[in-house]
Amino acid sequence: MKFFIDNWVLFLAAITSGGLLLWPMISRGGGAGRISPAQAVQMINREKAVLIDVSEPDEFAGSHATGSKNVPLGRLEASGDLPKNKTLPLVVVCPSGTRAVRAVATLKKLGFENSHVLAGGLAAWREANLPVEKNA
Repeated sequence: MKFFIDNWVLFLAAITSGGLLLWPMISRGGGAGRISPAQAVQMINREKAVLIDVSEPDEFAGSHATGSKNVPLGRLEASGDLPKNKTLPLVVVCPSGTRAVRAVATLKKLGFENSHVLAGGLAAWREANLPVEKNA
């Protein structure tokens, strides 16, 4: 017992560092699954994933990933633009990736269990040199 009392700082440091190492796995498990642009392209090509952009219409018109459908976050629950097949994988994107996290939570409540957030959003899509288009 004296050993533990004399070295409590070391035990606290070990527990803290272990928690910090496990935090990314724990936080991913309870939240939305984040995927890289490369993983998103693989899902689109191999599993027929649908790319959903939850940006507002003016943001979407300014720039969006080629082939994405615009379903604004505020209209997600009432939208008829979502796939009828709820087993299809969905890759959700927004300019930075923050709105996409909320959108995936909503989609999962709607029964789209195979929904994923594009980590880094449209910025990461651009950095990966993937096609982006603008509406006139």
